[in-house]
This record gives sequence, structure tokens and C-alpha cells, in this order.
Amino acid sequence: MSETNILGVGSRVNHPAYGDGVVIGVDVAAYSVVFMTYGKKLVGKEYEGWEIIDAVANEEEVSFDAAEKALVRILRSYNAIQEVVELGDKWDGGTLVLKPRDSELKSKEMPIDTFFHKIVMVRVRLRVMEQRINSSKLTDEEKVNLQQYISRIYGSLTSFNVLFKYKDDHFKGEGRS
Repeated sequence: MSETNILGVGSRVNHPAYGDGVVIGVDVAAYSVVFMTYGKKLVGKEYEGWEIIDAVANEEEVSFDAAEKALVRILRSYNAIQEVVELGDKWDGGTLVLKPRDSELKSKEMPIDTFFHKIVMVRVRLRVMEQRINSSKLTDEEKVNLQQYISRIYGSLTSFNVLFKYKDDHFKGEGRS
């Protein structure tokens, strides 16, 4: 790698021995990289055996805050950290009741937080599915078709947005960012 092609903080790489990682620091002769499985390692700048997944331009100085945000974003994209998603305050201690039209049939009740947890887990699994689709050997057309189905699923789940404490946690449909 030439001196003009130095990776910056936030660059994503795949090392043949250590797997997926993110550059968290740039020293004179090495990159400081956090790998999902092996933790923090130093890798020489001249090393060419890894795949550069997403190169970020090197800036002279990077704040700790910027490096932390880049690392959290990347770890979240690999589902290596679980984000905390909070149930809306008005639902705390509440109960979900499913009442059939036929009065002879028994109603089903469950704590809202249990139901909410299941909804959040659906989102986590959809994100993992998206990652697997994007990293698969499918054609671009096949990936786009599957992504459209996932977007429609997210759109269908917007009905549950009323349960979330923060709007940033809401499901978003086709136009999601």
C-alpha cells in the first residue's frame, strides 16, 4: 500500500487470520485494528494480505469521539453489540390482550414488555439477514430483490412503532435510511 493510500480510522478490513475488523488508530508504521473475535491488534502498514472492505480517508487528527462513533457504527452493523431499545413509558407494566370475537374462546394475555422484546428480536434477525444477503455470492439483481422484501417487512412492522420510547428506534419502510 503506497503512502498516499493510507487507511483512516473507521476503515473496515477482513484479515485472513483475524477476520473482520475496523481501524481505530494509525501509527507511523502500523494500524491499530479491532477484530470482532481477536480484539485489538497492530497490523503493519505494508501488510497486503487483507481485504479492504471500506476504506476511509486518513485525516491528520481524529478525535476519540469520532473513532468511538465509527467503531460503534461498524460493530452495530456486524451485530457485535446489542443496542438497548426501550419500551415507551406508558406501556411499562402493561399487558397485551388478544380477545377472540367468539366469547366461548379464551383470551390470550402476555406482558407487553415480553411482546416488545420479541418485536425487537425480529428486527435484529432482519438486520442479520440483510448482512448475510449483502455479503453473499448472490447476483446484484438477486440481492436487490431480497432487499425489497426486507424493506416491505420493515414497512409492515411500522404498526408496532407506538411501543417504542424513542422515535429513532422506529421501524422504517421502503424509504428508510
